[in-house]
Amino acid sequence: MATIYIVEDDINIREIERYALKNSGYEVEEFEGSASFFKRLEKNIPSLILLDIMLPGEDGLDILTRIRADKATADVPVIMVTAKTSELDKVKGLDLGADDYITKPFGVMELISRVKALLRRTSRINEDSQLIHEDILMDMDKHAVTVAGQLCELTFKEFELLKYLMLNQGIVLSRDKIMDQVWGFEYEGESRTVDMHIKTLRQKLGAAGGCIKTVRNVGYMIE
Repeated sequence: MATIYIVEDDINIREIERYALKNSGYEVEEFEGSASFFKRLEKNIPSLILLDIMLPGEDGLDILTRIRADKATADVPVIMVTAKTSELDKVKGLDLGADDYITKPFGVMELISRVKALLRRTSRINEDSQLIHEDILMDMDKHAVTVAGQLCELTFKEFELLKYLMLNQGIVLSRDKIMDQVWGFEYEGESRTVDMHIKTLRQKLGAAGGCIKTVRNVGYMIE
């Protein structure tokens, strides 16, 4: 049975989330802030984390950064829960490593749908620890990318984008398919989000970024 951690300071929102998740068969643990949450993480890693952005003290984005920086929790699925509605706020959370987001106020059915979908996506993956294409080496265990032996600093979503391309070398991937697999099928961003991340990814990879080819009117591929 999957265990889900809720990090939320609003007791009313927390009760709604707990009720919905428990009625759907999940184990639930609740935390009002970062201190108790990280103390619990030292003893047990959950299947998924529901993380509010607006928290007293250390906010959700800072907590997310710490989660992704720790090898033990780097791959734990995270859904951001936020009252903010601007695209910039959502993209920032996604770039820091959130797998999905849900905006307050939300419905119980929407919450459960997103949780189930994310758990399906993350549980299906069984990959080798390394991917290699020419000078690019991706180490999944270390969550690191090197180009010709030099470390290449990528954001979480840039890493996931490169991984998806490398797992499908020689296959043309449409923008919609990339959005589905890297950002989640219910992400409401536009295709320019993919284009923007491809551009920065190529820049960071340097000369090796030339292997990422644009297929006009379709999408991208690694040759």
